[in-house]
Amino acid sequence: MQTWIALLRGVNVGGNNKLSMRLLAAALEAADFRDVRTYIQSGNIVFRSASRSSVPLAARIASVLQAEFAITAPVLVLGLMELRAAASGNPFPEVGSEADGGRLHLHFLAQEPGRVDRAKLETLRSGTERWALRGKVFYLHTPDGAGKSKLMAQAEKTLGVPATARNWRTVCALLELAAGGRPPAA
Repeated sequence: MQTWIALLRGVNVGGNNKLSMRLLAAALEAADFRDVRTYIQSGNIVFRSASRSSVPLAARIASVLQAEFAITAPVLVLGLMELRAAASGNPFPEVGSEADGGRLHLHFLAQEPGRVDRAKLETLRSGTERWALRGKVFYLHTPDGAGKSKLMAQAEKTLGVPATARNWRTVCALLELAAGGRPPAA
């Protein structure tokens, strides 16, 4: 059995796709996922499965969402090693503290982007923001807040691949949850 992390996109955001994480965990357990645990209400799931590939797992989770809750939402599944690599690859370790953890975002990409329009990313970036692209992770530090960031709002479109973002605190909490611990309170 391997540990996997599923990131749902667009659930419990702005009153759309309302979904109880408790009910979702129960539905996934009934669908043969093991040791299902969730973190906060924005669709972060840690589970175990004998599957060796993330693709069928994402499809199965999407199927459960549709069949049980009538929700269509993109699902990205990462292996534990993939999430650890994304965290250890943080190009801005000085902003990885608990106090600043909400200002560093990791956009997990469905695949590596082809040709990246770096000039466009730079035009969207505010003077205080920094970004880095490493494989299938786009790191964005938004010192003035993500809500004000044009780059945060346009990153996926500019990169040209499906993505879902999580802040540094959430990434760290998911790693703790995957290790069998309890994540900090949100």
